[in-house]
Amino acid sequence: MISAHSTQLLVCLSLDWDAPAGHLQRFERSAGEDWRPVGSTISVTLGRNGMAWGRGVHPAVDGAGKCEGDGRAPAGVFAITGLFGYAVAGDGWTAGLRLPYFAARPGLKCVDDPASAHYNCLVDQSAVAADWASCEDMLRQDRRYEAGAVVAHNTAPLLPGAGSCIFLHVWETPGTPTAGCTAMSLPDMLTLASWLDGERQPLLVQLPEAEFARHQQAWGLPRR
Repeated sequence: MISAHSTQLLVCLSLDWDAPAGHLQRFERSAGEDWRPVGSTISVTLGRNGMAWGRGVHPAVDGAGKCEGDGRAPAGVFAITGLFGYAVAGDGWTAGLRLPYFAARPGLKCVDDPASAHYNCLVDQSAVAADWASCEDMLRQDRRYEAGAVVAHNTAPLLPGAGSCIFLHVWETPGTPTAGCTAMSLPDMLTLASWLDGERQPLLVQLPEAEFARHQQAWGLPRR
């Protein structure tokens, strides 16, 4: 199921569906070769209520699906399509990035209102007509979005209410869960950002341990 064109994986596993934390390991491969681990395993926090099946590139599966406001991170396989942060593009850690980069500024929003035509999209509020009742400010007063990555959850096709604005980002404090994203320390997030390469079609595989074991062979996931 994992495309041969994808040669970078982030594998994020939790103990069970309700666990609010887990661990993440990078993997990479060359054409025709097996997955091999890169670097050390890192600690992450997940949604405060654990995980629920998301909408990604994985086959349809039975089980409860993620919905807006459920406090769960999406489980499944998802493309990583961009990076964001507080730095100006080309400065500091953003120099040499190999994915599109969105510099957070006051007008950059992620729309989480299912009734909006811009639901689950990053938008420049100065360039579009605001038709939403709620959104996330990408330029926050804390460090959580100082560096992050965009997870392509619920995008093809978009289903209003199935969850929005899913990111990898910096945690509030170690061990503090999120509203549905996957969070880690700033140094770990910067390591991931500098490693990710759009030409290698990176994917996030995010599952409870038992589901990873169940789908490992059929989906072509790394051996552990």
